[in-house]
Amino acid sequence: MRGLVTVFGGTGFIGRQVVRSLAKQGYRVRVAARNVGRGYRLRMLGDVGQIEVVQANVRNPDSVDRALDGAEGCVNLVGVLFESGSQGFQTIHTQGAKAIAEAAAARGITRFVQVSAIGADAQSPAKYARSKAEGEAAVRAAIPSAVILRPSVVFGPEDDFFNRFAAMASISPALPLPGGGATRFQPVYVADLAAAVAKVVTDPDCAGKTYELGGPGVFTFRELMAFVLLETGKRRLLAPLPWPVASLIGQLAAVTSVVGIAPVLTSDQVELLRSDNVVADGAPGFDALGITPRSIEAIVPSYLYRYRRGGQYAATPEGAL
Repeated sequence: MRGLVTVFGGTGFIGRQVVRSLAKQGYRVRVAARNVGRGYRLRMLGDVGQIEVVQANVRNPDSVDRALDGAEGCVNLVGVLFESGSQGFQTIHTQGAKAIAEAAAARGITRFVQVSAIGADAQSPAKYARSKAEGEAAVRAAIPSAVILRPSVVFGPEDDFFNRFAAMASISPALPLPGGGATRFQPVYVADLAAAVAKVVTDPDCAGKTYELGGPGVFTFRELMAFVLLETGKRRLLAPLPWPVASLIGQLAAVTSVVGIAPVLTSDQVELLRSDNVVADGAPGFDALGITPRSIEAIVPSYLYRYRRGGQYAATPEGAL
């Protein structure tokens, strides 16, 4: 069996796939999680004793250091989509990434993977994007050989994108299109992202590089919402929202995050939606890693069927609007 890799945030949607991918490569995996109860099934993804789950909180330096004991590599997946209480962007994306990277550097760990996001930019008006960029900088300052992966929106059976809008279409007469829905995305399958993590943590040729990861198709937000409606057999209005209206809705919806309920849209997400979320021209990506990414058409229908009347036995309707 190969060496030990500590995965921070390994119990999440992306984390579970990363743990599976590393285990398949023969690594011992230590999953460092704030809530270890969420990881009780992870041990079944590998051989007996191959995967362990330990408690760690990026706001507690001692727990971070303990989680890295004996590790040869480290993957940081810790992130939040909206701020709630102590789970703020600066705390998690910037200070958390810095704490993990500095603890890893102190232990001599040079194989480090930081999963960030396309659009990470220290000058962005969106706090999410700024904090991601600052986290990247902190990681690189501590470990120059760190590999940074920037995925577009990530999809898969438990995603918070297609599932969220499919659920919304089940109860709402319309799906909102902030800014008219012209923002472009390049959705990436979670298993392909996990394969990229396992590749870069192994390959010394990847050290110190940044990869932008997007799937084979580029879609506008409107096209993605139309795809959701088609696959769920729903006929709903696609309602354009001018940016000022979308921002106002985001401010009102963000109130739900105070009580821990995920808001449908936040004002910070509206700022993110003002810019395309696609791989930059010339940026190394899946091709450079020898990975062929899978499309939304090949994967998403396999789990959105649950939102159709009749479930998996229902025929996909033609021309749903």
